[in-house]
Amino acid sequence: MRRGLAAVAVVATALITGCTLPKPAGDSPLRYRDAIFSNVSLTSDIQYGQAPDANNNPVALKLDLYQPTGDTETLRPALVWVHGGSFSGGDKTNIVPVDVANTFAKQGYVVVSINYRLLGSNCVANPNGCLVAALEAQHDAQAAVRWLRANAATYKIDATRIGIGGESAGAITATLVGLHSDDPGTSGNPGYPSTVGGFVSVSGGLPQGVFASPGDAWGLFFHGTADTVVNPQWSQQTFAAMINAGIPAWIQPQDGAGHVPWAQYRGLYLQQADYFLYYALDLAHAHGQPISAARAQARQLDRLAASPGVRHALRQHARLRKVAARRLAH
Repeated sequence: MRRGLAAVAVVATALITGCTLPKPAGDSPLRYRDAIFSNVSLTSDIQYGQAPDANNNPVALKLDLYQPTGDTETLRPALVWVHGGSFSGGDKTNIVPVDVANTFAKQGYVVVSINYRLLGSNCVANPNGCLVAALEAQHDAQAAVRWLRANAATYKIDATRIGIGGESAGAITATLVGLHSDDPGTSGNPGYPSTVGGFVSVSGGLPQGVFASPGDAWGLFFHGTADTVVNPQWSQQTFAAMINAGIPAWIQPQDGAGHVPWAQYRGLYLQQADYFLYYALDLAHAHGQPISAARAQARQLDRLAASPGVRHALRQHARLRKVAARRLAH
């Protein structure tokens, strides 16, 4: 019953547009919520796959892997981060992916910042013309997810707890990985699932929320309302489509902000992505966590499930009521 009530709470909070996720309960310092390591080890340019470019020439797909220095935990969650650049530029060593990777590695994650094929042209002027580039970027990112699973033993990764995120074109790619897992592509590492537990999108989303369907990954969206590069409606539409499909999703608009306002909202983005992934990947129950972490989260979510706001939200959304009922039945 406690697990069911927690599910009700998490699903229902997704209905409050613009809401911030609450800080996961538990004594500090709490692994995967707080920074508990001082140093990060970086391994650069690991090849995770291969796929053809626009001229059918093979492209070696590479990633940089970040992990906490001196960590002894043997089953750690992993995060894939996808850089932006209009599907025609950018790099895994850009400021945002490096910032994200170091932040989450210090919390105990294994993080990979990936390069992918840049097959787009003129995407800023014509975002709808980048469909092929976006789908191929999705396939490359899915290959990176599969690479993590294929190499889980080597890098001490919990293959059941993998998330993805990105900014701009990387956010669109991360959203596609979360919502379009039935199209895995052929960029490498066949035989492993391409699914993720949650995705974070900064100035991304999909037009009309295409591909959202029951059972997809949870999502967290950030978007400046004055973004002239990627239409803020893409995030709003994807959020709405996910909620209508019964998928937990959160959206946090930044009023008057433009495209990927990282410098202005860095603290918010990192904090809320931190909290979101803690819930989406169920890190209170991750290997090595103290029993007190799971108990603290259960108490917190039980209180939330009993709140009038959550009860009202469930009354308004029949699909999510059914999701909650199924969780309660289990």
